[in-house]
Amino acid sequence: MWSWLKKIISTEGKKSKPKAKRARTRRGRYKGDDKSTDNYNEAWVGGKAPKRKSKKRKLNKKRKRRKKRK
Repeated sequence: MWSWLKKIISTEGKKSKPKAKRARTRRGRYKGDDKSTDNYNEAWVGGKAPKRKSKKRKLNKKRKRRKKRK
């Protein structure tokens, strides 16, 4: 097999981060977090929720004009 194809197909040596998954009940519904446990989040598999990404806020037209004048 070609070496470049082996690199694409093989997963040896690659350490990928597991994606965060929501925990589910037996019925398949999402579990909620138990607030009495501080260190563990039952709503997520692995006990930690993923970090939220911050959204870039758009300026409306009036604010853009004010910013340019200053």
